[in-house]
Amino acid sequence: MRLCINIDHIASLREARGGIEPDPVTAAHLCELAGADGIVCHLREDRRHINDRDLRLLRETVKTKLDMEMAATDEIIRIAVETLPDLATLVPERRQELTTEGGLDVAGHRHHLRDVVKELHRHDIDVSLFIDPVPDQVTAAHDIEADFIEIHTGEYANARTEEEAHTQLATIREAAVMARQLGLRVNAGHGLNYLNIALFRTIAEIEEVSIGHAILSRAILVGLERAVRDMLALVR
Repeated sequence: MRLCINIDHIASLREARGGIEPDPVTAAHLCELAGADGIVCHLREDRRHINDRDLRLLRETVKTKLDMEMAATDEIIRIAVETLPDLATLVPERRQELTTEGGLDVAGHRHHLRDVVKELHRHDIDVSLFIDPVPDQVTAAHDIEADFIEIHTGEYANARTEEEAHTQLATIREAAVMARQLGLRVNAGHGLNYLNIALFRTIAEIEEVSIGHAILSRAILVGLERAVRDMLALVR
């Protein structure tokens, strides 16, 4: 299983003071040196953390894989095709949310999203859809010819009991198996941390996890390199 690290909250800390530190591009470089398999950043419409300059510099410097999380809007699509990330992950986006609150409704917006997938494919950008582990959404992702799904793991991460966690994990496993049978590749992420990641190694269909907040929170206390290496030891 591969580990990609979301560096958005490095930029959040920078924007808290409106200055230039800490630099998410430097953080991405340190994550790669520590062994990360890729870097994830979300260019939001409101630019609350990652900005256009960050994205441009990340594209120029990331040596592993750059995964650009993005809303399916005209402005952000234009930036994506100019930047050419290795992977574009389409996510829902609301201005009021603190973080992404759920999966993309692919089934309800398949006509628009099919056009977005085609446009990104036209520029040789692989496309992932961030969805809840629901059969209808998996089927819709296949129907519009996405390359990947990223399963939203928030319900699992927020489980209050061991029984609830195992129930949510079973739902995720079923969605992952279904996706692979349809020919989709499978990633996962949202709310994963050093305690709840271990069970994911039992789902062979999941190729990659995307983790940001937990690693960056730990990095404040132990340093970024150690925080990345500690998570890699659990993932692998």
